[in-house]
Amino acid sequence: MRHVALVAMVFLCLRPVLAAPPPDADPTLEPWFRSLHIPGSMVLCCSMSDCRQVMSRVVGGHYQAFIAEKWRDVPDDRVLTRPDNPTGHAVACWTPFAGVLCFVKAPES
Repeated sequence: MRHVALVAMVFLCLRPVLAAPPPDADPTLEPWFRSLHIPGSMVLCCSMSDCRQVMSRVVGGHYQAFIAEKWRDVPDDRVLTRPDNPTGHAVACWTPFAGVLCFVKAPES
């Protein structure tokens, strides 16, 4: 829990840079994005990191997300079990310093 609190405090200073929505963001999705919390905390994922729709895959039973032109491992404890993903795609909340803070898999097709 201390680690999450430390990460939260460090990234609060970076919030305006990291949490900016993409230029083509759908404003109707904002409430859903604001409902995402870092697992095990009440810290909002999108207040602490850059949340985006991403390509994803499963390798060796674990998720990977394509972020910043690279496949990145998603820690199992960062996967949010959300049946209500309205984006139609996987969503990852990520910072270059802390990695993936939250991940929501794509809706089942």
